[in-house]
Amino acid sequence: MVPRILLLGGTSEARALAQRLAGRAGLNVIVSLAGRTENPAPQPVPVRVGGFGGAAGLEAYLRAEGIAAVVDATHPYAARMSFNAAEACAAAGVPLLALRRGPWMPVAGDRWREVADVPAAVAALGPAPRRAFLALGRNEVRAFEAAPQHAYLVRSVDPVVPPLAVPRADYVLGRGPFGEVDDRALLQAHGIEVIVAKNSGGSATYGKMAAARGLGIEVVLIARPRVPAVPAVDTPAEAEAWLLGRLGHDAAGAERGA
Repeated sequence: MVPRILLLGGTSEARALAQRLAGRAGLNVIVSLAGRTENPAPQPVPVRVGGFGGAAGLEAYLRAEGIAAVVDATHPYAARMSFNAAEACAAAGVPLLALRRGPWMPVAGDRWREVADVPAAVAALGPAPRRAFLALGRNEVRAFEAAPQHAYLVRSVDPVVPPLAVPRADYVLGRGPFGEVDDRALLQAHGIEVIVAKNSGGSATYGKMAAARGLGIEVVLIARPRVPAVPAVDTPAEAEAWLLGRLGHDAAGAERGA
């Protein structure tokens, strides 16, 4: 029987792992997306969209679909999904690996202020009007309606509908990667004084961080949430090796496309 692999996706690392696994005839891989993005990036393997109904729902899915292994390659801030995966896999006896990109680390010239969550980021902007770049999800930016004195620039994959209920807000649609040169030009064009972002890690969205450093702009950085203690690796190549080791070399095919 061909092993069935569930890849909890939504990140560039998940897509890269799916691409590595798609060429192996001895694996049946499905990517699961939360469905928060209207037009997700295309995947090289079958995709399911939507939640499972918590840990119990995911456990039932693992059993019903005969899943042989799970790789949690969700966003570093999708902690609830990661805890659900850990609980469900433990209950169902299914091996679980987390594919986690490391956080960004400050270097000389960075002006970072770490806060606990989105409400704390709103408060960190202060009472005086500022021009803020919100590099957050379209649902999370709603919290900034509580601080209408600021002028906002919002970048998101999907449109923010309805627009924020604030006097001044501009919107930019885009999907990473975003480079330093382009982000620097964006920040300068809008006169940005502060950036609000998550410490997502990786290179795809680091451009704004490098640009902020070069321009001396403050970054309010939302801290990463706690995630479950499960086996974890940093790269798609390591995740692929773990899967092949778990499932057996022959089961995955000795050569790509074998």
